[in-house]
Amino acid sequence: MNQKYDKYKGIFPAFYACYDENGAISAERVRAFTEYLIQKGVTGLYVGGSSGECIYQSVAERKLVLENVMDAAKGRIVVIAHVACNNTADSMELAAHAESLGVDAIAAIPPIYFHLPPYGIAQYWNDISSAAPNTDFIIYNIPQLAGVALSSALLREMLKNPRVIGVKNSSMPVQDIEMWRDEGAIVFNGPDEQLVSGLTAGAIGGIGGTYAVMPELYIRIFELVAEGKIPEAREIQDECCHVIYKMCSCRGNMYAVIKAILREMGAPDIGGVRRPLTDIAPEDMDTVRSCTAKIKELLGKYAC
Repeated sequence: MNQKYDKYKGIFPAFYACYDENGAISAERVRAFTEYLIQKGVTGLYVGGSSGECIYQSVAERKLVLENVMDAAKGRIVVIAHVACNNTADSMELAAHAESLGVDAIAAIPPIYFHLPPYGIAQYWNDISSAAPNTDFIIYNIPQLAGVALSSALLREMLKNPRVIGVKNSSMPVQDIEMWRDEGAIVFNGPDEQLVSGLTAGAIGGIGGTYAVMPELYIRIFELVAEGKIPEAREIQDECCHVIYKMCSCRGNMYAVIKAILREMGAPDIGGVRRPLTDIAPEDMDTVRSCTAKIKELLGKYAC
């Protein structure tokens, strides 16, 4: 692997949307949460993706979030900005804005709803990249939500663009990581439940939606895999999976549950979730407290 991509090795929490009491983007909370995650020792942040509730935010709101992340980060971590919208013009506007702020890379899912042919998807991604011609570009493959899957042929076409460096792969088959890596791309593991498998398959790091609620555990997994201590890494992975399953069992949306756990753990209050996502229900609080206690137990057990 080219050494210029070494900065992308490690754990990248997907940054959560930060709202005030009225449901508006809170610049203050964005900055506080950025600092909180930096102090946890993460490699970088993935801003404006699914976990950031991007599809429910305006272009202006997404700019506001990224501006405050970058202002708080001050170059101390790697920042990848997801800039895709469901139209090319807005996506290009966000890409140009991200480059103007000095992000390390931009990323984009394919257009959703209408199923475009591969050449149409390639044009969309290349148009976005053209708006940030000096910035690395990462394809976001999440077929279970986008409705279209990255193929080897499409990846090879995209790699003709010198700014395209890799894939954030959130498809479930680990084989996809092996295929994309074989095509010459760097790959980030997406599904949190299979970080160990993704890393051993050749992923350079992980970008995950539950990383920010227990970053120390994922950092430890990454370190153990790098040291070749796979059984030890798998043990922590299994524990993280059990927490994830419990978080997903609530009435409220998983991100609403995560934000409640963060508050219980003394992290910055970053509000709730934006409708149509469902906020936590009173009956969810027992699970929130149970998950909080389990995460604290695991942090002590694995000396994170």
